[in-house]
Amino acid sequence: MADEERLTRRIFVKGTAAALTASLIVKPSFGASNAGSLEEKGPGDGEQVPRRPLGKTGVQISALGVGGYHLGSIKNEKESNELVARALDAGIDFFDCAWEYHDGISEERLGAALKGRRDKAFLMTKVCTHGRSKDVAMKQLEESLRRLQTDHLDLWQIHEVVYYNDPDLIFAPNGAAEALLAAKQQGKVRFIGFTGHKNPAIHLKMLSHDFPFDAVQMPLNALDATFKSFEQQVLPEAIKRGIAVLGMKSLGGSGEIASHGALTAQDGLRYAMSLPVATTVSGMDSLGVLEQNLQVARGFKPLTTEAMQSLRESARMFAADGRYELFKTTTKYDGKVGREQHHYPPTEKLPV
Repeated sequence: MADEERLTRRIFVKGTAAALTASLIVKPSFGASNAGSLEEKGPGDGEQVPRRPLGKTGVQISALGVGGYHLGSIKNEKESNELVARALDAGIDFFDCAWEYHDGISEERLGAALKGRRDKAFLMTKVCTHGRSKDVAMKQLEESLRRLQTDHLDLWQIHEVVYYNDPDLIFAPNGAAEALLAAKQQGKVRFIGFTGHKNPAIHLKMLSHDFPFDAVQMPLNALDATFKSFEQQVLPEAIKRGIAVLGMKSLGGSGEIASHGALTAQDGLRYAMSLPVATTVSGMDSLGVLEQNLQVARGFKPLTTEAMQSLRESARMFAADGRYELFKTTTKYDGKVGREQHHYPPTEKLPV
C-alpha cells in the first residue's frame, strides 16, 4: 500500500508556509512549461472528498483512502481514533489495512476507531498467507474480523503478490484463491481482490487466471508511467475487465518522489488521483498529514491530459532506472512474513 514514511511526513507537516498553500504546480526548477495548466489548490473545508465507483460492483467509495499501516505508527490510540474520525467527517470512507501490519496493531487500532461508526466505513484488509494454504487464510480472516470488531469485511485482498511464483501458489489447489471464494460465499466478505508492488508482469499473470476479482491494488505515480509501468500495462487491463483499481505509493513508498525534487508532495497526490482509479490510498499518521491530503482531495477534479503529461515529463529524469521506486527494484518494501515464506533474509541482515 501506499506507505509514505517519516521523510514524507516531514514534507507535509514541516514544510514552509508557502509549501502548505502552494497552488500545486510542478517545481519551476524542473522546467514545467505547462505549469499554468495545472489546477489551483483545493476548495475549503465545506467540500467533501468526491466518491467514485468501485469497478462494476455498484458501490461507490471515497477517492482518497486512509492507509492502515500508518495507523499502527501513531503514538497512541487516542490520536489514531481522532484521525479516523476526522477522515470520516471529511468524507473519506475507504480504510486500508492488512493482517500483518505492526503484528496486528493496525487492525486493532482501526477496529477501535470505527467502533460505533462501522456502517460509515468501507473496510478493507488483506490476507497474508504468502503462498500458504486456504486454511491459513481462513484463520487469518477470523483474526482480522476479531481485531477489526466486525462480522464482515467490505473488501478482502491477497496481500503483497510480489514474488514471481506467487500466482502459482495462490491458484494451486487449496490455495488462497479458494479462501477468497469461500469467504465471499459465507458472507464474511463482500468483495475480493489482490495487491502487489513489484512488477506489472506478476499482476498480469494474476489477471490471466480470469478469477472473479472485484479489485486490484497497485503502485501508481508520475514516475511509474516511465519505469516498469503499472499505469501503462496493468491499469488498462483491469479497467477492461471491470475490476476496480486502487492506487498506492503516490510518492514512491517513503516519499522519495517529493524529497528528491521530482514533484511536490501535492502534485504527486494530484497525479495519482487523476488516474482512472476508484481510490488512492495514502499513508497518514497525523492530523497534519491528513489535512494536507484534504487540501488536495476536497472537491477534487482530475488534472487535464496536458497537465498530466507535464508532470510525467518533469519527473522523467528521475524515473528511468527506478531509483525512487525501490519497491520495484529491491526487497526493501517486501514484508517480513512474505520474506520468511520465500526464504529471504530479514531486512536488517541485508548488505548495506
